[in-house]
Amino acid sequence: MQYLKRIADEQLRLRLEAFGAVQIKGPKWCGKTTTAQMQAKSVVKMQNPDTREGYLATARTKPSLLLKGETPRLIDEWQVAPMLWDAVRNAVDERRAKGQFILTGSTVIDDKEIMHTGTGRISQMAMFPMSLYESQESNGKISLQELFDNKALDIDGIVSTLSIEQLIFAACRGGWPASLDAMSDAAKLLIAKDYVNIICEEDISRVDKRQRNPSLARLIMRSYARNLCTLAKKTSMLADVTVEMENTVMSTFDDYVSALEKLFVVEDIEAWSPAIRSKTVIRSGKKRCFVDPSIAVAALGTSPRNLELDLKTFGFIYECLCIRDLKAYSQALGGRLSYYHDRLDLEADAVLHLDDGRYALIECKLGSREIEEGAKHLLALRQLIAEKNEKEGQVKMRLPDLLIVLTGGELAYTREDDVKVIPIGCLKD
Repeated sequence: MQYLKRIADEQLRLRLEAFGAVQIKGPKWCGKTTTAQMQAKSVVKMQNPDTREGYLATARTKPSLLLKGETPRLIDEWQVAPMLWDAVRNAVDERRAKGQFILTGSTVIDDKEIMHTGTGRISQMAMFPMSLYESQESNGKISLQELFDNKALDIDGIVSTLSIEQLIFAACRGGWPASLDAMSDAAKLLIAKDYVNIICEEDISRVDKRQRNPSLARLIMRSYARNLCTLAKKTSMLADVTVEMENTVMSTFDDYVSALEKLFVVEDIEAWSPAIRSKTVIRSGKKRCFVDPSIAVAALGTSPRNLELDLKTFGFIYECLCIRDLKAYSQALGGRLSYYHDRLDLEADAVLHLDDGRYALIECKLGSREIEEGAKHLLALRQLIAEKNEKEGQVKMRLPDLLIVLTGGELAYTREDDVKVIPIGCLKD
């Protein structure tokens, strides 16, 4: 299969130029190893069944031996031998050279298993499943970077070729590189289903060597999927789970969710809490989200055809897809995502913050009839910030640089009120 360019490619190149080692973190099957191999000059695959035992024995006795080889040297799934982290950090100190190692892994390591953080030596970067632009389904005619740099950028008339049916299929298939191989649509949809099966049957117990119940893991993932992109409280999700497994308690629920976070399966979105309303008004809970919308589809046991007949449910899955893509695009911009929602129902589905202080308020609306509602929320939030700035004695807050409604429709345009309506099938970093 031809290698499709990833947003992470340039991020990895820059970090190798600046640091002695780079750790790529992200969910399994998202392409970390393949992307790393494009820039690595030698490779050690710690989970290769032919060499695994020998590598583990070497890691336990003299880990520095595994670091010998042409650089950058890729150590894939390094977390199976956590002592390699300190060995890499020490080697970087001794060699005093940039771009020595690339570490890839699909789980979070407990800090107790390593002696030093690697700060200043090992740079950490996230990698996500493929965005629509990376999978070549978005035409990429509208760049977030260009919009931030030029608010007057003309986007009027730019058209997405993605139909709603194609968008639904892309969300169900997911951003897994393996699902882009030449195969039938039915086969492509099996990738996400198998992903969920492996997480529940194997990985959720392997991640920290604690035996967990696959059936309970499935129930918790299904509850997450039912509450996708909402501010559902853990108590309500636990109640959902206990309908079928009544003895489940909150500590067990938390333990399973923590394991799913370590596997980069669950990635909740933090709240943005600017000082524009009383703290008791602004919601501060996390927005429930998976790293890829296909996980929710598989956990629910639904299909593209079912979602075509239930666009209300797909609206939440669509928002998850938008968040996945925005995370990937914001990585190139040095940005991060949050959301805003208050008890007066003023909201922004996503707030994209750049390191330099600029930010965009974003609403994700699948259909054209919802665009007006999304724009109304964004304009009201901007007005609230402006009114706060007019009060004497208040520290002035930056007004949003961009107001964007991300839609599943076809046409891009800028409204008279400066809200930009952008099809997700036109967007790129």
